[in-house]
Amino acid sequence: MADVIHPNLAIIVAVARNRIIGCTNDEGRGALPWHLPEDLKHFKEMTSGHPIIMGRKTWESLGRPLPNRRNMVITRQEDYTAAGAEVFGGLADALAAVGNTTAYIIGGAELYKQALPLAARLIITEVGIDAVGDTLFPDLASDWREVTRESHTSAAGLPYAFVTYQR
Repeated sequence: MADVIHPNLAIIVAVARNRIIGCTNDEGRGALPWHLPEDLKHFKEMTSGHPIIMGRKTWESLGRPLPNRRNMVITRQEDYTAAGAEVFGGLADALAAVGNTTAYIIGGAELYKQALPLAARLIITEVGIDAVGDTLFPDLASDWREVTRESHTSAAGLPYAFVTYQR
């Protein structure tokens, strides 16, 4: 059976040139391998007021629910609790719970892989470095088309671009 594209489902991610999206920090938790405040501001502007759907490891890396958003966590761990978030056993359950509301998949890699065939929009911050990390963003299928691109340089001199794809 073919995947059904959800018209209100978007994926938001920051990706280095070498497809790295994350690394493990000194505490053993997931982290971003760069410091780009402009991307964090963009992420907040895009996702505020909307449900955000994330995997358990992403939730644990945040350390708290993100304000002004419906925080939704996907995990296979039965009886998992996440203070300030709703917990779902799978992506299909979370999508059913958001209904026709615009929702954002915010990571991690496994959830991105599951959601890519279902999402109608992809919002990528292309970070202009080859990062060191252990988490990769999946390859994109050929049916994605770029619709907007805004290129910038951060205050620290790091090149980046906000790119939106649709299908």
